[in-house]
Amino acid sequence: MRILQERLSKYDAPQKAMAAGIYPYFREIESDQDTVVKMNGKDVLMFGSNSYLGLTNHPRIKEAAKKAVDKYGTGCAGSRFLNGTLDIHIELEERLADLVGKDGALCYSTGFQVNLGVVSVLTGRKDHILLDELDHASIIEGSRLSFSRVLKYAHNDMNSLDTKLKRCVPETLKLIVTDGIFSMEGDIVKLPELIRMAEKYNATVMVDDAHSIGVLGKNGSGTASHFGLTDKVDLIMGTFSKSLASLGGFIASDKDTINYLKHNSRSLIFSASMTPASAASVLAAIEIMVSEPERISHLWDITHYALKAFKEAGFDTGKSETPIIPLFIRDDIKSLLLTKALLADGIFVNPIVSPAVPKEDCLIRYSLMATHTREQVDISIEKITRAARALKIL
Repeated sequence: MRILQERLSKYDAPQKAMAAGIYPYFREIESDQDTVVKMNGKDVLMFGSNSYLGLTNHPRIKEAAKKAVDKYGTGCAGSRFLNGTLDIHIELEERLADLVGKDGALCYSTGFQVNLGVVSVLTGRKDHILLDELDHASIIEGSRLSFSRVLKYAHNDMNSLDTKLKRCVPETLKLIVTDGIFSMEGDIVKLPELIRMAEKYNATVMVDDAHSIGVLGKNGSGTASHFGLTDKVDLIMGTFSKSLASLGGFIASDKDTINYLKHNSRSLIFSASMTPASAASVLAAIEIMVSEPERISHLWDITHYALKAFKEAGFDTGKSETPIIPLFIRDDIKSLLLTKALLADGIFVNPIVSPAVPKEDCLIRYSLMATHTREQVDISIEKITRAARALKIL
């Protein structure tokens, strides 16, 4: 046996979980991503989706995708840099720049590629990248590809950020990269305080709005808009795979930054373009998001409703204040057992266990969509509470 195969053959954690009947990943869904999905021919209430506006099966979006395929075909057969730029890509970038209040935007094939290709090329060997310790994995991977010194500060702790910024050489470029809404904890970055730190040390700020677009800000335009700090945030990143019902991502900034990234960001230059159907889907989703503000309003209504109900039931929801609601279990096995019991009872949630988080922070990630009803939320909370009590979690 070759060395690689011999080494990898020893990795058997998934097999052990499968043998114990508690493996919770790659579960097959047989329908569209709605509040109710089909699994093994049965209806299951979906509380594990990132489709915050509930648009993935919207008729207008599906029709826009079909028309794009009819006009452009199914793919671009090349990168944006060479033969893969369509007029619909340019239209989308202009619309995104307008949405988030920046000079320009640049679309990538996935959100992961945005952070990989942006964070890795903005700073040099003598510069610094400062990351919240709970930033998304794509941000961390982007920082690893840079030649800069990477400093992590304690989660949403501006005193910790201040301490790290003091360690940076004053005349170097200092790039602070943070999530807007943190994807597991559901809390929002303390952006006003972070901006004050950035101004104090002449640092550049990039906000990852993967989970904020469609949730925070005017017309769902994100974290900077939510705080009225669009002019103070240098780069705004977002994804299309969540609220905007498609696949891809973007970075928005001033024209000089966008120009630099267009000619230096490797994950843009050396990856195929996002498909025409994906671009058309995002354009349609933005139009719906802006023209139907009641979607975001309802999302926040049921968020407040669900948070209150979970707390009253005795769950620890941490510092969440968004449609991402963590239910801290603080025990890996019980988290997996709870997930299994809930799926058997018709409720889909996501377990987040070690090593993704420390064992003492493992949780069930419960997320809401604007298309959820209060009745569906009530059913889910009742079933989650009953199962948690049976497992002596509550």
